[in-house]
Amino acid sequence: MAIPARITEFLKQKSVPYEVMRHAAAFTAQELAAVEHVKGRNHAKVVVVQAERSRMLVVLPADHRVNLDKLSRATGQPCALVDESEFDRMFPDCDRGTMPPFGTLYDLPTWVDRSLTVDKEIVFEAGSHTEAIKMRYSDFEKLAAPRVADFAEKLH
Repeated sequence: MAIPARITEFLKQKSVPYEVMRHAAAFTAQELAAVEHVKGRNHAKVVVVQAERSRMLVVLPADHRVNLDKLSRATGQPCALVDESEFDRMFPDCDRGTMPPFGTLYDLPTWVDRSLTVDKEIVFEAGSHTEAIKMRYSDFEKLAAPRVADFAEKLH
């Protein structure tokens, strides 16, 4: 699958520069970072979380995992991971597990772990198992308007 039109049209409409990174098919965040030749801490993975009142996208480094207790404290609501079987319905134009970190495209709020905000660039999957997007973090932040909190912890 190519990058969904919803994503490319959004970026074009906002006049944001970005680079498309084509790579071999990969299915975990760590594999993606490796095939993209990007450190795990520089590749952003997107996780869907169910809070008490709504779902949200949470964005964190590929070499981290969501600490649901920290996220629950940050949001003020109990949080749980959404099962991947729900993704096809939620993100019909994306390959399963490759949704971009722009919750606004899917009527979801976006939360970003503070550790991603210190890097100049962000790399993330773009609706496809073989294409990613690299852009300046400052541009991503303008587009996604995420809430920022500390909710990720490094994988061992």
